[in-house]
Amino acid sequence: MAAKQLNEYLVLVHRLGVSMFVFTLCRIGFYLFNVDFFPNVDWNGFLVIMRGGLMFDLCAVLYLNMLYILLSLIPFKVKFSNWYQIALKSIYMLTNGVGLAANVSDFIYYRFTLKRTTWSVFEIFKNEENMGTLWFRFILDYWPAFLFWIAMMVLLFYLNSRVKPKPFPIKSNWLYALCSLVFLALFSAFTVAGIRGGFRHSTRPINMSHAGKFVDSPEEMAIVLNTPFCMIRTIDKKTFEPVHYYPEDQIEEIYTPEYCLTATDSTFNKMNVVVIILESFNREHSGYLNPHLDNGNYQGYTPFLDSLMQESLTFGNSFANGRKSIDAMPSILASFPALVQPYVTSQYASNKISGLPGLLIEQGYHTSFFHGAPNGSMGFDAVARLLGFEKYYGMTEFGDNSQYDGYWGIWDEPFFQFFAETLGTFEEPFMSTLFSVTSHHPFQVPKEYENVFPKGTLPLHRCVGYTDMALRRFFEKVSKEPWYENTIFVITADHSVPSHYDEYKTNVNGFAIPIIFHAPGLGLKGLSQKLAQQTDILPSLMHLLNYDGTFISFGSSLFDDSKDDRRYVLNYTNESYQFIMNGKVLYFDGKKLIAFYDLEQDPLLTNNLLGKAPEPEEELMLMKAIIQQYSNRMIENRLTILK
Repeated sequence: MAAKQLNEYLVLVHRLGVSMFVFTLCRIGFYLFNVDFFPNVDWNGFLVIMRGGLMFDLCAVLYLNMLYILLSLIPFKVKFSNWYQIALKSIYMLTNGVGLAANVSDFIYYRFTLKRTTWSVFEIFKNEENMGTLWFRFILDYWPAFLFWIAMMVLLFYLNSRVKPKPFPIKSNWLYALCSLVFLALFSAFTVAGIRGGFRHSTRPINMSHAGKFVDSPEEMAIVLNTPFCMIRTIDKKTFEPVHYYPEDQIEEIYTPEYCLTATDSTFNKMNVVVIILESFNREHSGYLNPHLDNGNYQGYTPFLDSLMQESLTFGNSFANGRKSIDAMPSILASFPALVQPYVTSQYASNKISGLPGLLIEQGYHTSFFHGAPNGSMGFDAVARLLGFEKYYGMTEFGDNSQYDGYWGIWDEPFFQFFAETLGTFEEPFMSTLFSVTSHHPFQVPKEYENVFPKGTLPLHRCVGYTDMALRRFFEKVSKEPWYENTIFVITADHSVPSHYDEYKTNVNGFAIPIIFHAPGLGLKGLSQKLAQQTDILPSLMHLLNYDGTFISFGSSLFDDSKDDRRYVLNYTNESYQFIMNGKVLYFDGKKLIAFYDLEQDPLLTNNLLGKAPEPEEELMLMKAIIQQYSNRMIENRLTILK
């Protein structure tokens, strides 16, 4: 069918409209691919979300098509030649195709981060050398999303091929040029207004937080937004802004991260410390921590870890502070929550900090970090150095590439054995951290274990079983070592992952992980329901070691009962702070409270109490004070105690 000829300006409007249409289809696709994460969205709410999304789609479409718009409006009739039109269409398909690819990628990636992807993703993955392989595997494993992108590209091409531009009906060349300049000015004004979000002088450029106007619950903001908008808006974005909720002479009384421990005697307890960070081990994987699931018949996928928990002190109401691997190391090892942007990819990554390795080096410890990925992957070697680790052991130090999984690094079982053997060569006391690799997309296990572990309900479950076995073999080996009884093991996860059960699909339990203290020589045992977070690990360890002194910590010792009345968990998700305390969860956008829920009465977060019940003043005050201390100290480089 021949293309219909329309005047050039109608064709431009048509093509921008087509882009808007496919972006709207992407929003519907994003929702359908992730519908389990938005259980409270009803039909009326979805219509409001779709209407609100148009503003963000228009902004993204105008950003992506700036060059196309400009080249379509030049005041010369050469633009109607065949070669020029082919070039224009190519630019249009390329820029919109990239935008659609970003949108569709979040159909899947959102499940792991619970937020739209921002520009920081390039910082996170900039050190990966096999991104081509990973992307190819991503496409294979998540082919429905890839087919959706192909369908959108075909639709985009088809709808745009239905029309063909012809010159505006003015014969005089100079009048045509003048008319073109007028339309160029009009479209420029429209583009600026569309990108800003309105025509009024008082209108500030829209940002991601504006999506909150169209939702009842903060996690639903991800449906309103689109990924190209989020990425473009966060290019060179300043990570932290100074905040002044409270005067400086009052803030220390409300909350201070200067954490003081007073030793029971003058003797520092020089026990070895081993921190094991398990990739993607969320709390749902454990049968021991979920005896109520499946009517009491749930077995989980971590039989060894479950048995170890029963010989350890386990915190069953514990949470990660972030949703990405790169968030975990500062939270666990330096007691910094993951707020706004990963600390290690921000412009403040060079700030001086006093992490666990640095504190223990002062006490004469040997410190080391183990990660089975290629050296430099995820920037972990640089992060380890920032945190104060003296030695780094990666794939290079392992030295046997035959154990490489082809994607992320050395299989966990051989690398855990390497970790165990190397620990035995260190002079005591030592502090060492292991970050596992295998329990990650593309969810593979070594061939000899293909049919050994339960496949479960999610592709990750088989990998969890494999890493659990690797952990069992690690403990079988180290339990025979003379230093074992004099060692505190902390076992936790870097972050949570998409889950099977509804109770783990909420914004709160989207951060649920185990935190385990296993210390054979201290006799720590039990299952505590005390609220715990990754930032509590550092002060808890220093407490067990009988440390006497002050350091920066945005958590508190889990062994200090005097802190129990102010225990909290702080996260950042969907452009808002999530704060759990006293059985409530609050959502704060940096300026105002936007939602709060009663976790005990409403664990699935279906009833936003904002405007229905008095605001939780104590919790709100503490949250704002923590944010103020964190942001201002980060900006001012005050993350250590002056000595």
